[in-house]
Amino acid sequence: MKSTYKQILLEIICMLFILLFVYAAVSKLLVFDEFKIQLGQSPVLTAYAGWVAWTVPFIEIVFSLMLVIPKFRLLGLYASFTLMVMFTAYIVIILNFSDHIPCSCGGILEQLGWTEHLIFNMAYVALAVIGILLMGDQNIYTAPKKYVTA
Repeated sequence: MKSTYKQILLEIICMLFILLFVYAAVSKLLVFDEFKIQLGQSPVLTAYAGWVAWTVPFIEIVFSLMLVIPKFRLLGLYASFTLMVMFTAYIVIILNFSDHIPCSCGGILEQLGWTEHLIFNMAYVALAVIGILLMGDQNIYTAPKKYVTA
């Protein structure tokens, strides 16, 4: 694949993650009390609901910022991959080991069924892997050559 197409695809992947994470964080913060209550109903997160309610939106915003800054983009993709794997694992655990399945996603994502939500998450996991591969062997702490000035 030509370098230009790789860069465009990488930009699209990063923008999709930024859109997802900023949208999800804002949705959670706008209905914070409801989000915290839903987390409290989770059989897995009950004891940590207050802490998780603040941490998840904060992490989503930080990861979005990492994806915007070229120097931190690869690290942001790894972080996004890890977060999406965690969200996906949570869904699998809830579906297999819980009778009560609360959804604390917020916004449009709350309208998805659990199967659709699982597919959506797995697609984003795949996007993160593709983004990481597109970044190639660039050092995590250096900007891509395109952004370095002489």
